[in-house]
Amino acid sequence: MRALAGTFVVFDGPDGSGKSTQFRRFADAARAAGIEVVEVREPGGTPIGEKMRAILLDPANAEMTVRTEMLLYMASRAQLYEQRIAPAMASGAMVLADRFVSSTLAYQGTAGGIDEDDIVAVGRVATGNHVPDLTVVFDVATEVALRRLSPLLDRMERKGHEFHARVRAGYLAQSRRWPERYAVVDSSTGPDEVTASLMRTVQSWCAARRGAPRAHAAPPAT
Repeated sequence: MRALAGTFVVFDGPDGSGKSTQFRRFADAARAAGIEVVEVREPGGTPIGEKMRAILLDPANAEMTVRTEMLLYMASRAQLYEQRIAPAMASGAMVLADRFVSSTLAYQGTAGGIDEDDIVAVGRVATGNHVPDLTVVFDVATEVALRRLSPLLDRMERKGHEFHARVRAGYLAQSRRWPERYAVVDSSTGPDEVTASLMRTVQSWCAARRGAPRAHAAPPAT
């Protein structure tokens, strides 16, 4: 855990993947190990970002285009990175984010049809050309994930099975494209089993990274 001080870690995955439970457990474990943790969520995390979140997730805004979605998510992200993420990392805290650019790539990119490299380019503008150290994707079969969702669905959760299946495929494609800064955890089992798998996965990532310089600059788009 102590190797994570000063890093930027993202938990992501399809709706219903169980990442929120693991987010809470991981943050608590990091604090117990003596690490300062700054928690942020997307969209939102700042007063301005929370206003954008309300617009993005409101089921009444059904006419919103995918490109508008993408740009609003990025605007919220730009505010979050400058106001909270960058200062926290500079102070030596671990930033733990509930979603980041990886979500936009999966939802508005793979599932929504916007070119992945266009999203990467806008993400560089939004974050000053910085990327997370580690993105943990919680992976679960779409059928299982949808059964876990609350009946009070927000606008994104209402998009149906085919859409969410593409979202899952998008996350897995990202993990193959950037294996050095992505890790996939099977979240189809019970919460305790997922937590144990998460801890092993992060430990392996830290061991592989030990001794290598940390760089937050985004790699060239391919």
